Amino acid sequence: MGIEAIDAQDTYRALCEQEASVPLFSQAWWLDAVAPDSWSAVLAYQGDRIVGALPYVISKRAGLTLLTQPQLTQTLGPWIRASNKSYSKALGYEKDVLQALARGLPRFHYYAQNWHWSCQNWLPFYWLGFEQTTRYTYRLDCSNSEKHLWNNLQENIRREIRKAQNRENITVRPAHRLEEFLSLNRMTFERQGKPVPYGQELVERIDEKARSLNARDCLIAVDEHGRQHAGAYIVRSGDTAYYLMGGGNPELRNSGASSLLLWEAIRNQPDCVKEFDFEGSMLEPVERFFRAFGAQQTPYFRVTKAESRALQLAMQLRKTFGTNQ
Repeated sequence: MGIEAIDAQDTYRALCEQEASVPLFSQAWWLDAVAPDSWSAVLAYQGDRIVGALPYVISKRAGLTLLTQPQLTQTLGPWIRASNKSYSKALGYEKDVLQALARGLPRFHYYAQNWHWSCQNWLPFYWLGFEQTTRYTYRLDCSNSEKHLWNNLQENIRREIRKAQNRENITVRPAHRLEEFLSLNRMTFERQGKPVPYGQELVERIDEKARSLNARDCLIAVDEHGRQHAGAYIVRSGDTAYYLMGGGNPELRNSGASSLLLWEAIRNQPDCVKEFDFEGSMLEPVERFFRAFGAQQTPYFRVTKAESRALQLAMQLRKTFGTNQ
């Protein structure tokens, strides 16, 4: 039986409620928060059964139709229903599903999505003219014992945690209000001379929905004098927690608070969480910090396609000069 694709947001919402395997950033509630009124999803059917889905966010710019990712959204990309097929037949099944999803997308001038790390077969998109760049995230198996997690930390991280606890008398608590975290988050960008790349209203929408689902931790590292050293915002879905945002007071950067904050976030996740995703960075200092927690480097794909020659040239220039987002 062939596989066909249709565009149906309401049916996709129902799918997300039924399928815990749909990643956090592809969940309907997340898309409602980060891209209200501008998202939908292509669904692939085999008979009357949904076998795949591809959510997307649509926008218009200079007369062009763009299918890209909202801010603070690490991944989108396709979801494929697991099968018990043999390896060769599973690849054939994935080909049919992925190509149906790609062909089901609305007409666009430019497509760019980071696919979830678990989707490692982009070849059917290549055959349809898409391109791919490999990126990396860092994932930590936090289902192990606390002792095992501690021993897997690099010594410099353990040293920073001890310094924060014993010398600086820092403890980690939930934020009393979101603005406590946002203030620390802004300080980080101000220190770098950069504007905050996302709006406060966006964060507030995420926070409102995540709190209602008990799907977030908003944490503050504070010392005995009440000074707030650092903050971390964690979101979770299914068996995975994600380090979404962080921040810190630049005048207190050497206190070890950031290391303590992430350690407390990792070890205090609910039992259902088996994996902590640091939302890996391509920036070398950030990568070094995440890796020091014992996290495993994991590749994921950024898949793109430009339908006009002008956009293809622009994409090539961005690659050449290292400005690919």
